[in-house]
Amino acid sequence: MSKLTLNGVSKAYGATLALRRGDLEIAAGEVHVLMGSNGSGKSTLCKIIAGSVRPDGGEILIDDRSVTISGPQSAREQGIGIFYQELSLAANRSVEENVCLAMLPVKAGIFVDRAAMKALAARYIDLFSGVSGDGFAAETLVGNLRADQRQLVEIMKALASEAPILIFDEPTSALDRAQVDRFFHILRGLKRDGRGIIFISHRMDEITAIGDRVTIIRDGETIKTLNLSETDPATVIRLMVGGAGDMPASQSSAPAVASFAAGAAMTVDRLSGAGFRNVSFEVAKGEILGLGGLHGQGQSAVLRAIFGASSEMSGEIRIGGDRFDAKSPRDAIRRGCAYVSGDRGRDGVIAGRPIIENVTPIHYLRDRLMIARPSSLKAKAMPALEAMHTKFASLMHPINSLSGGNQQKVIIARWLIDKPDVLLLDDPTKGIDLSAKADLFALIRQLASEGLGILLYSSEDAELLGNANRILVFNGGSVTRELTGEDRTRYNLYQAAYEAA
Repeated sequence: MSKLTLNGVSKAYGATLALRRGDLEIAAGEVHVLMGSNGSGKSTLCKIIAGSVRPDGGEILIDDRSVTISGPQSAREQGIGIFYQELSLAANRSVEENVCLAMLPVKAGIFVDRAAMKALAARYIDLFSGVSGDGFAAETLVGNLRADQRQLVEIMKALASEAPILIFDEPTSALDRAQVDRFFHILRGLKRDGRGIIFISHRMDEITAIGDRVTIIRDGETIKTLNLSETDPATVIRLMVGGAGDMPASQSSAPAVASFAAGAAMTVDRLSGAGFRNVSFEVAKGEILGLGGLHGQGQSAVLRAIFGASSEMSGEIRIGGDRFDAKSPRDAIRRGCAYVSGDRGRDGVIAGRPIIENVTPIHYLRDRLMIARPSSLKAKAMPALEAMHTKFASLMHPINSLSGGNQQKVIIARWLIDKPDVLLLDDPTKGIDLSAKADLFALIRQLASEGLGILLYSSEDAELLGNANRILVFNGGSVTRELTGEDRTRYNLYQAAYEAA
């Protein structure tokens, strides 16, 4: 019996078509794996099922009955529960409060029934008894837990929904082997109870261990559904990447590989911290080193740690031949390191302030300026803005008056006034148009040709394959493979991304 069916579901954000044709059928009593490359549409599909995104078209059926899911509450009422990859826990509340968050027991219609809540939470906390680790208790504040323990709480919260249809989006990413084994034991019990389960993971060994069928999504369309017992990982990955997946980057639109200047721009040795471990690499002067893999596997965490934005870190970093121990972003900037994030709102734009103030703060910091004449600042800023082909009416206009692409150009231009030794690019083209992307990568290649060492993380395969001289593929916070020369293909990129870390 079909528990959940999606026919031709679609979703567009303006001109961007996130999901062109989403078809999916989940049977009662199965774990159905959903697979696709970064940006393929699988997360959009899950959000539509969970009610956090409204589809533009298509049909959703639950138990062969057509339904409309108008929001998260509607999804819960229809019997759908979800584990989100981005945890949705209340840090200042206890484990038991978080487990019951979506359905707190009440008495007299308004008061939380503490006794009922404790009893309900205990059922799900006990499921992970013996593997949840030291310091894990019903009364513990979630904010005091380790990353793996917080992930267990999120799993317990999804299970406590008692939903007939459950979605687990990367539920094992922070778990150890014993915790994964216990979770899979629980999932097998849910299968026997007739639940329909959607499972997303970046670990191929887990997919084959727990999954019954797999549906592959590529470029916003459902490509095929297969029985996992009748296929193999190579076939699945080829369906994910499509016909051009084996084409080496050197035969595609990638630029010629730059000839590197002598010496290393940056050396990283056994770097470990929150979300990554034992990461080592060297980026040469004049090289663009790509960080690839599925989203959220430690790439951004490594870049932010190098830039001094992480307090917990071990290992050694050198810029040139000098030890680099940035205690803060301010320290990193003064020692020749630059960082550009795709999250302009969080890491870039000074909202409500003029363009001139947004493009010159790094110049102020590096030169330790107290005051400066507007004319001298303009003389510094204009060449950098022009190099990015930035469109604006006046330097005194607020940055919010610019398009997203032009705002990002301003953020990048601020680093070009006083050129750094190493440039860290953390998914820098997120949310900008194709023209702005072309300008950005033309400039990145120009900077590399001038001897700059560049680390590039991108969630878009084409950006890495078209611009990086080498690609380090991340899985579970570690580098699983290095792709060079003819090995830089989409197939190899995703084969490494889905290998057991």
